[in-house]
Amino acid sequence: MSSYNVKEMMSKKDRLAPGHRMCAGCGATIGVRAVLRALHEEDHAVIANATGCLEVSSFMYPYTAWEDSYIHNAFENAGATLSGVETAYKVLKKKGKLPEDEHFKFIAFGGDGGTYDIGFQSLSGAMERGHDMVYVCYDNGAYMNTGIQRSSATPRFADTTTTPAGKCSDGKMQNRKDLASIIADHDVAYVGQSTFTLNFNDLHQKAEKAIYTEGASFLNIMTPCPRGWRYPTEDIMEICRLAVETCYWPMFEVEHGKWRLTYEPKKKLPIEDFLRPQGRFKHLFKPGNEHLIEQFQAEVDRRWEDLLYKCNR
Repeated sequence: MSSYNVKEMMSKKDRLAPGHRMCAGCGATIGVRAVLRALHEEDHAVIANATGCLEVSSFMYPYTAWEDSYIHNAFENAGATLSGVETAYKVLKKKGKLPEDEHFKFIAFGGDGGTYDIGFQSLSGAMERGHDMVYVCYDNGAYMNTGIQRSSATPRFADTTTTPAGKCSDGKMQNRKDLASIIADHDVAYVGQSTFTLNFNDLHQKAEKAIYTEGASFLNIMTPCPRGWRYPTEDIMEICRLAVETCYWPMFEVEHGKWRLTYEPKKKLPIEDFLRPQGRFKHLFKPGNEHLIEQFQAEVDRRWEDLLYKCNR
């Protein structure tokens, strides 16, 4: 954005109406509202939504919380569906069958289960083909809708229903997939990674860039889940702050192949500051498990140094 005005952005009419059935304090709906505020008021949107928490709770036929055109997709095909709609729109525009003064933007939303895992093939295809669309992943780090099962976005050592921590297990054994970097390697127009900061300026600006940069764009937004992460609902902003300040969730963007940090902590906090408030990591703080926190810290440090290198820092 050439000039960012917080009051102007926050005063825009919500395109996700209240009255949906998402949990209180859900990070997904906060992220969706922030992204849709980046749309110019005169523009229309077509929303694709992969099956997940957001879909089942915001669109229960015949009721919908969406103010724009909306398509419910299966888990695996949001990228394919929306790329087809975008192609049809361009063809109809070229043939003069749509009004010249009406403009549509194409935005897909999917959780990490429907994006990192089940929907990755169709997402990869849509990004590689370069469709003029935005795919937004609301990353809450597990399959929350179906019972808090691990996904490839789940961080290492997290306690989930399919990676339970106990006498025989330390939680999930694998590190989380770095999907934003993977999509950036598709040579797309824009990739942004963000979460909720005090005035949401980072997320709003990246959302506008993603929507109004011609070509394929991808946004990865950390959207904490109080039920799955097991923290008090009202602490969502603090959880996000700690994720950023510990560099667990770095905020960066990639514009036409050029990497740029959009926030760098003045003093990088230790990872236990992010882990301690979350019940899914409580087993890490039992005596004798200090080495697990050290391993977690080492992986965060490795990825942070790799990101600094990409950003020429």
